Amino acid sequence: MSSQQMWEKMVKPTTRLVSLLGLCLLFAAAGCGRKTASGPGPLRVWHWMTDREDAFNELAKRYQQATGTAVRFELYAPSDVYVQKVRAAAQTDGLPDVYGILGETRDLASFINAGHVLPLDAAMSAGGNTAESSASWRSTFFSKALDVNAFGKGNPYGIAPGVYGVPIDVMNIQMFYNKKLLATLGLDPEKPPSTWLELMGMAKLAKDKGLIGFVSGWAELWLIDCFATNYAIHLMGMKKVEATYRGDIPYTDPDWVRVLKLFAEMRDSELLADGIVTMVNKRAEQFFANEQAVFAFNGTWGVNVYQSMNPTLEYGVAMPPRLKERPMVTWGGAGSSFFVNAKSPRNTEAIAFLQWFTAEPQQRYLLETTHNIPANRLAAADLPPALAAFAGQMDATVHPRLFSVQEHSAVIEAFDKGIQTIIIGEATPEQVAKQVQDVKQREASRRASLKATAHALR
Repeated sequence: MSSQQMWEKMVKPTTRLVSLLGLCLLFAAAGCGRKTASGPGPLRVWHWMTDREDAFNELAKRYQQATGTAVRFELYAPSDVYVQKVRAAAQTDGLPDVYGILGETRDLASFINAGHVLPLDAAMSAGGNTAESSASWRSTFFSKALDVNAFGKGNPYGIAPGVYGVPIDVMNIQMFYNKKLLATLGLDPEKPPSTWLELMGMAKLAKDKGLIGFVSGWAELWLIDCFATNYAIHLMGMKKVEATYRGDIPYTDPDWVRVLKLFAEMRDSELLADGIVTMVNKRAEQFFANEQAVFAFNGTWGVNVYQSMNPTLEYGVAMPPRLKERPMVTWGGAGSSFFVNAKSPRNTEAIAFLQWFTAEPQQRYLLETTHNIPANRLAAADLPPALAAFAGQMDATVHPRLFSVQEHSAVIEAFDKGIQTIIIGEATPEQVAKQVQDVKQREASRRASLKATAHALR
């Protein structure tokens, strides 16, 4: 080995080591190497609304530009996947700063009782949602939208009275009707059937023309429950419905049997789409958008859906046809809502973001891009005709969360699945009524037993 080779073997590694140390020091000075604290990350918001993802991301960008606070919307869909995600995160205290809760009143109550939801009464009353506004945040919303996420005194869940959620839009569920198809049937396209008898009479006209009379996603039980509850309240009144939920009136009562018979009449008139009990709502929306169905039972979100599927679709919106001379009702209230994680160290920032998010400019942007009725009353002052028809019926809306008593989920499931069996001809209305009442009695006995056991263990 030459002296030159020996020098290279001994010196070059040392030179490389010094060079590497120098580079490391340079990178460290520039912020490389071990990461140093860089402040909080973005506020995290979980949601399930695929149709609003782009709009939400745009608003997050605008909020960061306006305030310097980053917000990250995280989409988990479909809704059943989202529900499981939220429930799993709640068990490990892994919920984000802001999130939605899908489910019944008891589900919301369980999250509140577990300390996962921040009470918002103080924030709602303290100030407006813009720097220029002196009005309270509460006053900017439709009252029925706030009511869906509020609990009153003496509620059965032991929740402190107050508002717990922030509505971002309002909704109700009505009947979309295709104006061209009504004209094809020889009917006035501006005056759809407004009574049950008129709807049944239209069924034969539609069938003779090879059209579907009525479509909805009745594989999804909640849509069946919505339709049935509307008619139960319309037929017998809210007090009798709630008395049934309390157990004072059986489901075998003639009024409940009459509600169930409506579905048999729809089946026998051949009004319903084939396979409606296995049809998800997205498929039902496609039938209506493709002008194959005269009527669709769907919610305000349908305006956005049909616009994307068929921009030239000519339709109107009307309340479900009435059975008797009294006002019809329909499900409605807050469409989608966000809740603040009470365990988040950044819940004050989360409230500030939601106040900005529900202010008039942002609500108008969501109206323009997603075609949903804003929860902010000022932003909803000038709506397109289809949305105006929905907004005009907000005073006629009801919502299960607002009932003074809640029916047990097992009974609701038996009722809705029973309706599916009526539609496919496997059971009569009377048989379903008895089956539902049997489930009701079993649930009452089970709860009484659990209560007695708990009392004995005290």
